[in-house]
Amino acid sequence: MDTARATEAQPHIPASRGLRPPAGVDHPNIISVRNLCKEYLTGRGRLTLFDGLSFDILRGEMLAIVGQSGAGKSTLLHILGALDTPSAGDVYCASTQLRSLTPSQAATFRNREIGYVWQFHYLLPEFTALENVAMPLLARGESKASALRSAEKWLNEVGLGDRATHRAGELSGGEQQRVSIARALITQPQVLLADEPTGDLDGATADLIFSLIQGLHQLHNLTSVIVTHNQALARRCTRILRLDKGRLNEVAPLAL
Repeated sequence: MDTARATEAQPHIPASRGLRPPAGVDHPNIISVRNLCKEYLTGRGRLTLFDGLSFDILRGEMLAIVGQSGAGKSTLLHILGALDTPSAGDVYCASTQLRSLTPSQAATFRNREIGYVWQFHYLLPEFTALENVAMPLLARGESKASALRSAEKWLNEVGLGDRATHRAGELSGGEQQRVSIARALITQPQVLLADEPTGDLDGATADLIFSLIQGLHQLHNLTSVIVTHNQALARRCTRILRLDKGRLNEVAPLAL
């Protein structure tokens, strides 16, 4: 839980530019899912999380996925981002059939096309905020000087330019999550996947972080998929899908 609510610095919230596809893009869907199935073998037999899921995500959407714990929301998010593989079915993301990728190609795809924000920030404690943000660019072979310049820009975007040399333990929970958002977006991905990005924060800081994600989503023409238990935050998205007993259904905001 974030205990620094009273002293949390306010991040810069980018002004809205509206939700629209990037220039020159004709196809409205950036993610298409067809007949998706995920099963696990357990000591009690076969566990099916979901079977036959088919849906599309439009470019520019900010989609919330809600549902009970254990319904498979995080697993679905991992499959959409090529972190996990389905038992059957296809996912097409950013014009790529994910099932066709080798592990090496999947790693490259994730680095180029997908930004991830988790409930826990997973910052490397021995490195500064600046160095943590630069990691994805260093991983793809960019020079240290260039990666650090980009990291400085992104820390300024999330309102932490003055905390660049601080290590994770010297930052509040909200600040750590802002660093993780900057790290997710430094590669300029097309898709942002966020798994309970406010779940470890107090209410006021959670609202602040979600507003930051909203602003960056619009400013950088992202498509965002957000798993959340927070119904108030889900209602701020452009569409809501509920995963329940292996089925995915659209939910009206007022029905939450």
